[in-house]
Amino acid sequence: MSERKTRTPLLVITMATVAAMGGLLFGFDTGVVSGAIPFLQNYFGINDSTIEFITSAGLAGAIFGALFGGKVTERLGRKPVLLISGLIFAAGAVWSGLASGITSLVLARFFLGIAIGLSSFTVPLYIVEISPARNRGALVSLFQLMITIGILVAYFSDYGFAEETDFSSWRPMFLVGVIPAIVLIAGMFFMPESPRWLFSKGRNAEARTILSRTEGSNAEVMAASILAELEKDSQNCSRWKDLFTKTWKIPVITAIGIMFFQQFVGINTVIYYSPTIFQMAGFDGKVAAIGASIGVAAINVLATVVSVFIVDRLGRRKLFFIGMSGMVVSLCLLAASFLVDLGSAGKFITVGFTLLYVTCFAVSVGPLVWLVVSEIFPQKLRSLGSSLGSITIWVSNFIVTFTFFKIARLLSIPGKEIVVGGETMANPAGSFFFYALIAALGIIWGYFFVPETKGVPLEKIEEHWRNGGTPRNLHTKE
Repeated sequence: MSERKTRTPLLVITMATVAAMGGLLFGFDTGVVSGAIPFLQNYFGINDSTIEFITSAGLAGAIFGALFGGKVTERLGRKPVLLISGLIFAAGAVWSGLASGITSLVLARFFLGIAIGLSSFTVPLYIVEISPARNRGALVSLFQLMITIGILVAYFSDYGFAEETDFSSWRPMFLVGVIPAIVLIAGMFFMPESPRWLFSKGRNAEARTILSRTEGSNAEVMAASILAELEKDSQNCSRWKDLFTKTWKIPVITAIGIMFFQQFVGINTVIYYSPTIFQMAGFDGKVAAIGASIGVAAINVLATVVSVFIVDRLGRRKLFFIGMSGMVVSLCLLAASFLVDLGSAGKFITVGFTLLYVTCFAVSVGPLVWLVVSEIFPQKLRSLGSSLGSITIWVSNFIVTFTFFKIARLLSIPGKEIVVGGETMANPAGSFFFYALIAALGIIWGYFFVPETKGVPLEKIEEHWRNGGTPRNLHTKE
């Protein structure tokens, strides 16, 4: 009981907050393209297929960063990789804003994507390794909270720079991203390294010093536990083939599955294309559609704040099922709003169902996936395991983003097409029904593979898998 009453050291909160700035940049650079799309189309005279290509370039870069970042993070440490990410974010923002043509912009977005891919697993990895077990969920959820804040900042920035008749408005939208990148670089420069990573490299004196500041009186107990698990794990050499062994089969399935379902419920179609979706719903003009999108970003932040406060109370499994069930319902309602004539109030009803959908996502699988994946792997393989999860999420994100309009056309209902700015577009209802089906399948999958890691020390989770435990009995056995 005394451990629960112990206050989290200020250093831990500071380290988690500064590192989570990588999440803000992640959110900003994925969200900023949303408001830029209508202006890019007019500026370069491009169609939806080219927009999908530009948007997907950043996701391809994220896959690249996640694929090769695991080994780099294990060798260099968590802190240096976050500093490198900050530098890439800053350079990529300038490159994007000054791009001279489509090719240059695609390359810039790919370059930025590398930083997004690196930060997407390094930030939660760093935070989970510095956090006490009792409030690890809340601290790691700061990452997703910062992602949502980054998206909101991007939408406000887009709205502030948007000029209906100035098609070059997209340039300052991208350029402003250099500011949070500088904040991340400056902040991480003064933060210590992860003590668990230091222990894994034999730098025990440094690790103990940091651990005494992050764990307080529990530092020696934690040090002994970490060293004991590292000794058991000494046969592993942080190689990909060591990850794909029978012992770690369940964590691998969980990491891949939970990241897959987080993306295939379609959340980033709303994040990337919300102004376009709201124009389809009846909002007139680019600026008005971006303004409606700010509501989406705001509810995303508020719901994630709620998740931060309840994730260590309700636990991972309950939140997962609550959120996925809510998304099944809200996606079906959202799809129906595009098929039924709701009159002049229709566009506001569509926004309302969109907000309900985003709320269900943000309070549950939004933050949960980063938390669970960063918890379930052993110390020696945590970087690669987190990298695997990140690769899965970016490949899934790429597929969903690149196919949104294509699925809408494939599943379109004759006579339900929508005209936006004189252009006939496929009704998105089919896409939203498809994502609802995926969410329903996710509930079934989650029953077997989403573990309850609330309050369980990382070393105990590792021991559970070694003993042949299953996701469903992880918490009850500890």
